[in-house]
Formats: sequence, structure tokens, C-alpha cells
Amino acid sequence: MKFQPVQINCRGRLHVFRRPLVMGILNITPDSFYAGSRMTDDSNLLRTAEAMLKAGADVLDLGAQSTRPGAEMVGIDEEKRRLIPALCSIKSNFPDALISVDTFIGSVAADAAAAGADIINDVSAGEDDPEMLATVARLKLPYIAMHKQGVPATMQENPQYDDVLAEVLSYFAQKITDLASLGIHEVWIDPGFGFGKTSAHNFRLLQALEDFQVLGKPLLVGVSRKGMVWRTLGITAEEALNGSTVLHTVALLKGASILRVHDVKEAVEVRSLLEAMQSATA
Repeated sequence: MKFQPVQINCRGRLHVFRRPLVMGILNITPDSFYAGSRMTDDSNLLRTAEAMLKAGADVLDLGAQSTRPGAEMVGIDEEKRRLIPALCSIKSNFPDALISVDTFIGSVAADAAAAGADIINDVSAGEDDPEMLATVARLKLPYIAMHKQGVPATMQENPQYDDVLAEVLSYFAQKITDLASLGIHEVWIDPGFGFGKTSAHNFRLLQALEDFQVLGKPLLVGVSRKGMVWRTLGITAEEALNGSTVLHTVALLKGASILRVHDVKEAVEVRSLLEAMQSATA
């Protein structure tokens, strides 16, 4: 593994991670693409959050608006109605947990920060809401910027690139400069596997993942149970744990800093085994 330590400054508390982070996915939505990630009620949410933390999750990623291919927008009020009570509940029960909020709406990010969110995870990198970047600059929270082509409702209909790797790298080079000009420096980058990309595009990005090191930012990889796994193998998302684990292994070997996953225990095991291999001596 080619891992550089990740520092997270959350509300004046500096967290230093000297191993890759595992981020557990919690969806307060009825339509996320993987049914196992949908939290149906508060008790289920808290049980799952506790299990993920005990399994070794470094961050919990909480989302209330599905961004799966074909997803319809629920509206800002509904997103807040789902998100804020759930966030408060997790923070109340697990006050030391780092919580990332998955939203592309500035006012949702602001309300989530007021409720205790530590990180903003934006699948649009500020492209879908003109208020988002100004909000993040004001909040001074770590910011995850993801690349996508199009919008969730139509992004997978016919994504096109001349050179997907060159275009995504160029996008982030400019995005990092733009964010810095706004005073946003604590940035993680996410290539956006499955967001306006074919399986071939996704595997090309994974194949060349080391190239993202040139950007000098922590690299988040989100391939868990996605179509690049189950379509390639001819299975379903529910059957895609093994395939996801293989790709998580590849991602860590190629320099990923953060794995965003549905299955925390298995991702932590990948990290532990690779660390054991790396530290082995003859």
C-alpha cells in the first residue's frame, strides 16, 4: 500500500490517520440501489451504526437523498426531515463518531453542520447547487468532492469520454485550484465510480488509480456493490460482497486513502491483511 497519513481537522480537533480509512454507508432512503444499506427506522439505524463502529469504521457516511442511477430528487425539505433527526440520534448515542453527510445542497450541509456533522460529502463537487461551495468555505469542514457526468436521473444513459482518466484528472486539477481560491483546502477527491461512467470507464480509473496521487489529496474510492461489480460478474448487488472486496484490495494497493463501503468488517479485514503483508520480513 502506498498510503500517506490523512489529517482531518473537525471543529478544532485534529484527527490523524496513519492507515487507510474505512467509511461505512448509512442511507436513510427507501430507494438506495443496495437494499442492505437502507435504514428503515431509528433503532435499525443505531444498531447498524454501532455495528459498523465496533467493526472498525473510522467514519460513518449518512445520506438522505439517493443518488443511484435513475434516482429522483426528493426535495430539500424532505432531505432535511430524514437527515437531521438521524444525525442527531447518532451523535447523541455515539458522540465520538466522525460523521460525514452525503448531500449536494448547501442549506442541507449547513443544517447538518449545526447538528454535528464533521465532513461534507458532495457528489456534485459544488456543481449542482451554487450555494454549496460558499457554505463549505464558511463551515470550514473537510470537503469530499466527487466527479460525475450528468445528473443521477440520466447519468448512465450513454456516458461519453474521449479519455476518461485524462478528463477526470484535469477536472480535479482545476477543481482543487478553484476550491483553494475560496479558502477550501481540506479536500478529499472521489473519482465517482458509477456516476456517469460505463463499467469500462470505471475499470480504467481503477486500473490507473496511482495517477491520482499527483493531485496531492486523499483519495476516496466508492466501488462497494456497484454495477461494475455485479454487472461484470452477472450477479446482483446483494451477491456482490466478494467482488467488492476484491476491488477494495486493488484500490488500497493502488493508493486509496478512504474506502466507502457497505460492509465494514470485510473492508477492515482487507486493510489488516495488506498491512500484515506490507510489514512482513523475510
